[in-house]
Amino acid sequence: MLRLLKYELRKTLFAKLVLLGITFVAEAVFLAGFWGNRENTLLIGAALLFFIALIGIALMGILSLMTLHRDMNTRQGYMLFMTPNSCYRILGAKVIECGISLLLAGAFFFALGLLDFSLLLGKDSNRQIWDMFTQIIHAVNEQVVLDTPHISALIFSMLAAWLCTVTTAYLSDVVSSSLLNGQKANWIITFLLFLVLNYAISKLLTLVPASLGTITVLLLQGVVSLVLAGIMYVITARLMDKYLSV
Repeated sequence: MLRLLKYELRKTLFAKLVLLGITFVAEAVFLAGFWGNRENTLLIGAALLFFIALIGIALMGILSLMTLHRDMNTRQGYMLFMTPNSCYRILGAKVIECGISLLLAGAFFFALGLLDFSLLLGKDSNRQIWDMFTQIIHAVNEQVVLDTPHISALIFSMLAAWLCTVTTAYLSDVVSSSLLNGQKANWIITFLLFLVLNYAISKLLTLVPASLGTITVLLLQGVVSLVLAGIMYVITARLMDKYLSV
């Protein structure tokens, strides 16, 4: 499993290094605006960092899905299924790699954001940046308070939900490559399956009672997302083992 995990990490390393380099450039713009008292530059840097964080975390899942799709649909990638590794181990390495990447990306951007916003505290001229960030957070969840426990719970819930979404995409892609392989417009059925599964999961997450409190609700929703991700993993691995393994 460790060898498979290293293999998966290597396949996405270059894109992650590019993302890291872009993040450092945006951080340099932010710090230049902060230390140079240039408000427009500061705003541009803050906006860039926020959108890079969103895109970067989304990219962790997209890269993982792309590698799975490539492994199932190219001759070079399909050689992976001819190694003495079960589909559970192969897919498990992909899920673990995606989970680790999401966790590290989330922790990195959270720490960077915490550092940058700590620089802005107490400076009235930067109040509009804080207000902008508050509005964005409340657009995601209006019950979240801007403190470390609430933001940490929100990030955990979002990362777990995204991992669940990625494993749902795994399942949809494997269905397309196995059960629907060769059928016309199979991508339409695959896409509809992905939408239906995610809709059902989103409705399931809303069943967590709001009376438990914002932090508890976010944590429970994150745990439920991880459990559902595990279920998706098992179903996907079984399909791969039955229809794709050599």
